[in-house]
Amino acid sequence: MAGHNGSGSSEKKSRDSTTDIPTFSAENLQSNMKIIYYSRTFLSIIGGVVAGILGFTGFAGFILYFVVMAITSVGLIAKAKFSVNSYFDSWNRLILDGFLGGLMSFVLFWTFAYDIVHIF
Repeated sequence: MAGHNGSGSSEKKSRDSTTDIPTFSAENLQSNMKIIYYSRTFLSIIGGVVAGILGFTGFAGFILYFVVMAITSVGLIAKAKFSVNSYFDSWNRLILDGFLGGLMSFVLFWTFAYDIVHIF
């Protein structure tokens, strides 16, 4: 994951650090967001296949999706070494972005795997 542009040794530092606003590189933020979307989509597909193979129906499958997304969020936070503000501009980006897109992939592969294993 790419970090933000911090104040380096060549930059002037202000005496009052409370007024310093962290600067972020747009390219690094965009790269980090792509990682989030790809991770959520990939794990949604894997979770959907697992839910279909195990024969989950109804709310049990959606609970599995929420568990998979919670594990994904924890994994991304761990990947950021628990310093989320160094890599993202807010916690919401890390926890919530890509949630609905992942849900659509999950349902697609859930029904596909369920149909293949349990119906055909």
